[in-house]
Amino acid sequence: MPRYAGITERLADLGGEKWAIHNAARAKAAAGEEIIELTIGEPDIPVDPALIEVCHQSMLDGRTHYSNGRGEAGLLDALVEKYRPRWPDVTTDNILAFPGTQTALYAVIAALVDDGDGVLVGDPYYATYAGVIRAPGGIVQPIPLKIEHDFIMQPADLEAAITPDSRVLLLNSPHNPTGALLDRESIARLGAIARAHDLWIVSDEVYEDLIFTDDEFASPLEIADLRDRTIVVSSISKTFAATGFRSGWAVGPTEFCTRLLPISESILFGNQPFIADMTEAALRGNFDTAERMSKSYAARTHLIMSELEACPSITGAKVSGGMFIMLDVKGTGLTSEEFVWRLLDEHNVAIMPGTSFGDNANTLIRVALTVSDDMLKEAMRRICALAEALGGAQPETANASAS
Repeated sequence: MPRYAGITERLADLGGEKWAIHNAARAKAAAGEEIIELTIGEPDIPVDPALIEVCHQSMLDGRTHYSNGRGEAGLLDALVEKYRPRWPDVTTDNILAFPGTQTALYAVIAALVDDGDGVLVGDPYYATYAGVIRAPGGIVQPIPLKIEHDFIMQPADLEAAITPDSRVLLLNSPHNPTGALLDRESIARLGAIARAHDLWIVSDEVYEDLIFTDDEFASPLEIADLRDRTIVVSSISKTFAATGFRSGWAVGPTEFCTRLLPISESILFGNQPFIADMTEAALRGNFDTAERMSKSYAARTHLIMSELEACPSITGAKVSGGMFIMLDVKGTGLTSEEFVWRLLDEHNVAIMPGTSFGDNANTLIRVALTVSDDMLKEAMRRICALAEALGGAQPETANASAS
């Protein structure tokens, strides 16, 4: 019988299984049931019509042919302008365009990781991280992100997780699924450890414009002595509510980008020119999409925390950005998997179990902030109704502030 490549085994359990609750909810909805879906980060506002028009006009103008492998010139120039405040010497030699953050991250990890190499990543982590690490034969080296630290990675926990096989530190801020935000001081401390152990730093910054506290976004690119080992990946998906356009990029050292380019060109030559034109317009324009989403998600975070005041067996933590909030349901006596399936079966509310995001979230659930306030309030009513019916134990600590 013909043989399969090892990657098919390495990724066999990392596909749709992680989204089983989401798929089950969609099936119930297709069968006519009314489901409140809080599983994925799909913005609940549309792409700005002006950007749609740019994309449309670009196609009419004939921008529908092959792209440059590195990326369209106008887009690369716009990205240089975007990153120059953080990296004064950045040039187009430091940037490659990709069809979305996911593709950029896959290519970047493939360029840094060989079979048996370790990638250090905060746990819980975004569901696809395990796949991009294991695809080239890498090993996930989890660093526990603890609710008592507002899910901020602690230097001591990073040090404890490093082994001789460690090659990459993968950061994500604002963090999916927890909403935690790394400040510059925290990044500097983690970066110093990465430098001491000669680690690459890969920073997923796709949520950088969705911050809804007084905290400020920070990037390792801002720290001069980390730039020679830092690669940033991002896209327009979240900032401009353009998840379906698949337009992202990687920013890093010149030599790294030179080595990454053949990998990129083996996957796809840049991104589509008409989407690149739209992305350039987005980056150069003055759009309030992210500002409106941030205000809305901040209000919804406060709504959730307010509803939890009457639900003592579920606790929450500080959320600084992103599109989600993590809640701890251990006070109900159930694991996250047990809780989310009960919630879907008995109350027609779909949320993600923490187990979809690593091994350190067995009692955590992820709730998306991307539905209307009324729908979210109704979902919280049903979540608390299930918790009350379970009659779980009182939590050890009170709900933390979401501000």
